[in-house]
Amino acid sequence: MTKPVVVGVDGSPSSLDAVETASGEARIRGAELRLVHAFGRSSAHLPAGGPPWSPAGTGVRELIDGTLAVAERRARDAAPHVAVTRDVTLGDPLAVLEIASRTASLVVVGSRGLGAVGGLLLGSTSVHLAAHSHCPVLVVRGRPHPAGPLVLAVDESPVSGHAARFAFTEAHLRGVGLTLLHVCRPGDPEAYDGPADPPFVTYDEALLRTKAEHVLDTVLAGRAERYPDVTVTRRTVVGRVRHSVVEASAGAQLLVVGARGHGGFTGPLLGSVSQAALHHAHCPVAVVRHRSSAPEADGPPPDRTGTATGEPRP
Repeated sequence: MTKPVVVGVDGSPSSLDAVETASGEARIRGAELRLVHAFGRSSAHLPAGGPPWSPAGTGVRELIDGTLAVAERRARDAAPHVAVTRDVTLGDPLAVLEIASRTASLVVVGSRGLGAVGGLLLGSTSVHLAAHSHCPVLVVRGRPHPAGPLVLAVDESPVSGHAARFAFTEAHLRGVGLTLLHVCRPGDPEAYDGPADPPFVTYDEALLRTKAEHVLDTVLAGRAERYPDVTVTRRTVVGRVRHSVVEASAGAQLLVVGARGHGGFTGPLLGSVSQAALHHAHCPVAVVRHRSSAPEADGPPPDRTGTATGEPRP
């Protein structure tokens, strides 16, 4: 059975955009959509008349029901045939969504929240969630290009294997092309052409690009045959990694990046490239966490149950 797609709802315009995106993700997966509203404890976030620990207090239930009703209408307008459930939970939004991610195929959130009842995304919350989720997290931001490809940022670490599995599956489900991007850093010691230190070092660009092609070959190994319907474009760039990844997101439907997150809520946040993508990308960003020494083996491509616009595939 396909795990549900979870979306965080707080009533803000950003979270409603996330609901619409999550509806499309649930549709193409043939999954249930779960609307999650985390009811915070702070009395500053509650209407007068109800205790901060009780969502049944005066005016609070009506407020929650109204917020979720609007979100459910948005979801049904975007994907009429997707099953939608509501989940109102008392607790910290980060902890609630982290727990929900344990049984989800994808968690979708907006890039900004109101910080009101159940406010989800304020400051670095989206970064923190992406770093601790048990499944991929899709942060809805920027302006996705409907006809653009998915872009996967690739490096030589095991993280790329996990991110690649998600990216190929997502491209297959959406029926779009996939661009594999590897950024070659001039400061790579293997490419030094002399004893000088950066920024005065000269480097062998041909060596950098040869190394980049090897990295892309590793990510592609076996996947081109497993996903024959996904058109792959290889792209190598020499330059600054964060800037190049953000720049590549322009004109894309989705940017996929890997991350070395740590369990619990005491570990460090995401790496600088993932954080830069979440804060500055021109399109939505999916962050895929790395939890083991090697990615799980790719299974057979899932059936495509719909397109990004909700029309059934022939």
